Amino acid sequence: MTHRLQNKIALITGASRGIGAAVAKRFAQEGAQLILVARSSADLERIDDEMQKYGPPAVLVPFDLTDLPRIDDFAKSIAERFGRLDILIGNAAILGGLTPMTHITPTSWHRIMTTNLHANWHLLKAFEPLLMTSQNARIIFVTSEVAKNPTPYWGVYGVSKAALEMMAKTYAAEVKNLGFKVNLIDPGSVNTDMCAEWMPGQDPTTLHLPDDITEAFVCLAEDACPWHGEVLNAQNLVQDRANNPMNKGHFEIF
Repeated sequence: MTHRLQNKIALITGASRGIGAAVAKRFAQEGAQLILVARSSADLERIDDEMQKYGPPAVLVPFDLTDLPRIDDFAKSIAERFGRLDILIGNAAILGGLTPMTHITPTSWHRIMTTNLHANWHLLKAFEPLLMTSQNARIIFVTSEVAKNPTPYWGVYGVSKAALEMMAKTYAAEVKNLGFKVNLIDPGSVNTDMCAEWMPGQDPTTLHLPDDITEAFVCLAEDACPWHGEVLNAQNLVQDRANNPMNKGHFEIF
């Protein structure tokens, strides 16, 4: 590895499995100090065991992001320990099943919106002071194509991702004169538990693995990142870099 994230402090939510775990492993290989958030302590410890051969132990933070008041306390503890944050990746999300819009229960609606949208706003607000202390802060939120293309039975998930995109783009416009780079990334169809939930008949061997798209996250997290306020397709970005390794910023965006 090229250590493109050497000495960077990176916080990743939903880090115990799937895309979050793959990105955490790749970031460790690239030299980052990791802060990993997920609900399962055991799963976080398993991921950390895999990564310790690449660098220092990660800071493991097992808690449910829907407990919104705890996010402020979390930020204070990171401030005391590190004094800054260089990279924030809002990856944690839930699908909540495929349901007709008017059949979604109020409990499910609020739980999905809280996980996919409200928690990311709270993270952004709580960690902004620490990101301000970084010379090249990078913020990446994970979105989905259903944010743009209304899809039957994906109602609340699609709504949450569309709102997340607007939140991130608005914030990007507000901080365009700072050293921040704020972007969203659409992983596409990837072999994860969530993908299996919404495409139960899909042959998983036909899908990309989470490891296959981690290069896209590195591109958006490194100092050389040229994009700001964009929604980028991870698979297009990775393919573009494979075909044009010296290309620093020209490929399809949404």
